[in-house]
Formats: sequence, structure tokens, C-alpha cells
Amino acid sequence: MTDEHDIKDKFFRALKSDRTIMLGLSGSQRAEPRPMTALLEDDAEDGPLWIFTSADTEPGRLQIPMAPAYATFASKGHNVFASFHGSLTVDNDRARIDRLWNPFIAAWFEGKDDPKLRLLRLDLSDAEIWIDASSLLAGIKILLGADPKSDFDDKVARVQL
Repeated sequence: MTDEHDIKDKFFRALKSDRTIMLGLSGSQRAEPRPMTALLEDDAEDGPLWIFTSADTEPGRLQIPMAPAYATFASKGHNVFASFHGSLTVDNDRARIDRLWNPFIAAWFEGKDDPKLRLLRLDLSDAEIWIDASSLLAGIKILLGADPKSDFDDKVARVQL
């Protein structure tokens, strides 16, 4: 039996490992979802998420202090899926930029002082998370005529983040 805490923990472990989310904005600064790299600080267990972007992107052109945002995530192994919501803000704190900076981020910018560099903070509010949603066991049960839905009753959770 999987509980909400375990599901949430699996989500954040997968996110720390795989990092790619599809981030969109809603409200007055609506923007279609786009792939972005989401980072967690080393000691953070559950957020916020940090996203480096350029001032040339829609998320990088935020005009309001907090924009409503939503995102989806699928782990590389396709064993964790999530859709989540939160508030997006620009937070160009130099100490945090220094801590999160890495060669993959550096490849997109002309250094930490690039005038187009934006560090976005995504404070998460809630999520729906699915664990092992496409298991081999479910496929076998379907082939044998059994109903696999009951196997997933404890592998889906709506959680506050």
C-alpha cells in the first residue's frame, strides 16, 4: 500500500533526477507549456523549483510579481507522472544563481552576468501524481482479460505541496 507521503517522495526524487517539466502560465500572462529544466536545491526535499530562462522567453518576461503557473512531468522511466500548479516569480538572487549554476545552464548564457539571464522560482501549491501508471503487470492483466484498475487505486494522489 502506497500512501500520499510515499507518492510525494517518489515524485520529488524523480524530479531531482530527470528535471524536465513542461511549464505553462495561466492568467493574464498566459503562455503555452514549454520544456524547461527544473532544479531543486541540494537540501530541498519538496521545493521550490528553480528554472533558469532567458528574458526572451514568455516565462522570462513576467510583468507581475506572481504569475499562476502549471506544469506536467513524466519521469524518464515512465513510472512517475504528475501535473502540478504553483506561483512563478523572478528571483535573480546572486547567491542562489551561484549555487545552482552548472555547465548545462552555462551553455545557454554568456555567464552569470548575462543581462538576459532570469532565475524563476516556482512555489508549488498542489499536484496530482501517478506512480507506475504503465506497469508491465497491468499489461499482462489486460491480455488475460483481468481489470488492472484496482492495482492503481493506491498509486494516485492529489497532494498539497
